Amino acid sequence: MQKLLSAMRKAVSDYDMIQDNDRIAVGLSGGKDSVALLALLAAYRKFSPQAFDLHAVHIDAGFGTSERQLDTMRAYCDSIEVPFTVEKTEIAQIIEIRGEKSPCSLCAKMRRGALNTTAIRLGCNKLALGHHADDVAETFLLSMIYEGRLHTFSAVTYMSRMQMTMIRPLLYIEEKYLSGLARRYDLPVIDNPCPHDKHTQREAVKQLLRDVDERFDHAKAHILTALFHPERNDLLDPPISRK
Repeated sequence: MQKLLSAMRKAVSDYDMIQDNDRIAVGLSGGKDSVALLALLAAYRKFSPQAFDLHAVHIDAGFGTSERQLDTMRAYCDSIEVPFTVEKTEIAQIIEIRGEKSPCSLCAKMRRGALNTTAIRLGCNKLALGHHADDVAETFLLSMIYEGRLHTFSAVTYMSRMQMTMIRPLLYIEEKYLSGLARRYDLPVIDNPCPHDKHTQREAVKQLLRDVDERFDHAKAHILTALFHPERNDLLDPPISRK
């Protein structure tokens, strides 16, 4: 865990993510990334130079999360002295009514909105999400392939309308290390109840990134280096207009 704490601490420091007296809501879906984020933030809280509070928030989208699964997350939060709130929503019902072929974007927006609203109600000023280094590279490829633009998410995003700051402390940590942390410490990871899980554009790009990394040495590392150090990029000059 120490190496992962070191990587997270560097991300927090590099992007000035946490200040004294912050109240941080942690989006706890129950997947390995969000559970690892909560575990690392709870451990970091013990020696952080900044004093901050944590509050785990689970958005129940209505896809069938069981009471047993909720009890598992609640028990873990109790063990690390982090309050736990479940916010029940009708997201699954709305998606079913809409009947979209690719509902993931709509679902993500509604879940994020529910997270923000709940965090504000709980008196939190920051929302921590479990996006990791692989997510950075995958989002970049998704945007380039499906949208025709060079884009990925930010380490820190201030949402002025809600006066909420979104932070991503796992930015420097690869997914495989979070999986290893979850196994080694027997973290309470629950299955994703979403019927679209593993059948998304992101999953296809995740496999693409794996294939590229296997075929070309250090490909993923080089992609991340380019994204974390934009001064290394030499993008095309604008075209010379012709008269």
